[in-house]
Amino acid sequence: MSGGVYGGDEVGALVFDIGSYTLRAGYAGEDTPKVDIPTTVGVIRNSESADAQPMETNEEAVAEESTGHKYFIGTNSLRVPHVGKELINPVKDGMIEDWDIIKLLIDHVYQKHFYSEASEHPVLFSESAWNTRAKREKLTEMMFEQYNVPAFFLCKSAVLTAFANGRTTGLIIDSGADQTAAVPVHDGYALQQAIVRSPLAGEFLTSQARSLFAERKIDVIPSYLVANKELVAENSPAVFTRKKVPEVTDSYHYYMVKEVVHDFKCSVCQVADGPFDDSMTSMPTLPYYFPDGYNTSFGTERFKLTEGLFNATGINLKGVHGGGLLGIPQVATTSAGMCDVDIRSGIYSCVLLCGGNSLLPGFTDRITRELTMRTPPSMRLKVISNNSTIERRFSSWIGGSILASLGTFQQMWISQREYQEQGKACVERKCP
Repeated sequence: MSGGVYGGDEVGALVFDIGSYTLRAGYAGEDTPKVDIPTTVGVIRNSESADAQPMETNEEAVAEESTGHKYFIGTNSLRVPHVGKELINPVKDGMIEDWDIIKLLIDHVYQKHFYSEASEHPVLFSESAWNTRAKREKLTEMMFEQYNVPAFFLCKSAVLTAFANGRTTGLIIDSGADQTAAVPVHDGYALQQAIVRSPLAGEFLTSQARSLFAERKIDVIPSYLVANKELVAENSPAVFTRKKVPEVTDSYHYYMVKEVVHDFKCSVCQVADGPFDDSMTSMPTLPYYFPDGYNTSFGTERFKLTEGLFNATGINLKGVHGGGLLGIPQVATTSAGMCDVDIRSGIYSCVLLCGGNSLLPGFTDRITRELTMRTPPSMRLKVISNNSTIERRFSSWIGGSILASLGTFQQMWISQREYQEQGKACVERKCP
């Protein structure tokens, strides 16, 4: 027992879900997170601070540490160009790498969004299913020692996604920014030995889109460089006035270009019903307007871009050839095949889709088609995908919101007293 009730109606627990692209946070029991901000943080080092005069700024989003460094957190302040501002992402492969930056993000959420003391609310964090013991213990130690939270809990993102859909057993296919992962969950526990991951995900689509732009000789000009623009005919050269901006870093410029490409993916890309081949020339087209005013239509290209997620043949990514990569259907079937035969039918009967890439039009239908062809005849396949964009984007946060507000969950918290008695190692026992 944890020695008391920490959540429920009396004291609202907080739920944090830190991903590679955004950080979500909010109160347990609510339908959507209160906070959804980029995980990336802008940093101006001390030696450069004197010369870093911003064009405009949101002072609430700028934090200064004792070192004199300036930090820019949140969408608005992150995108304002400054001299010497480097952009840093503290999350890699779904795990925290830069703890100082993560602490700044958590501080920002408490101070600018929750307006409350950390010691007043228990906290539930999501984590990747492959998170290491050292990182789990370090997060536990940070929350108790530096934030003095009354209670704490860590839960696997895949398990929370299952809870959000009212399930305790199933195969969670999460295709996010950094990677696509298939995590089998049985009776509320993630099966570590059957987790399968692939780098074919959001960043891969971004690189594919940039290659397409290079082939078509489209120069991606981010919005921060455009003062004003004129409407031109389709495929005509862009006519715009270039904005005078401070000399920015490569990391800042690259991030802003990626944001344009991300918008392109969301607006234009679509998944074909079946395997794509170059003979498909009559695909419907969609126009896209770039920030500098250039506009053109994309037809077969918008389907071809996403095909790599499903068929890795011929792909060379970071030195790994297509033969060593797994498409999403292969990731799913490989993971299911690694599960014990006794629970395999339960895994196949509940395949849950989540992550940003699952929002691509046609994604669910294509996955269903591919898995139907690969599922053993003795298994009953059921692919579940929420119609709501919010529920698919925030599935793990919503699962945490449900879990932390349940009355039956209150005895599961790691209490401050337990931490004082057993130390950070108690997270391995209390949070499987």
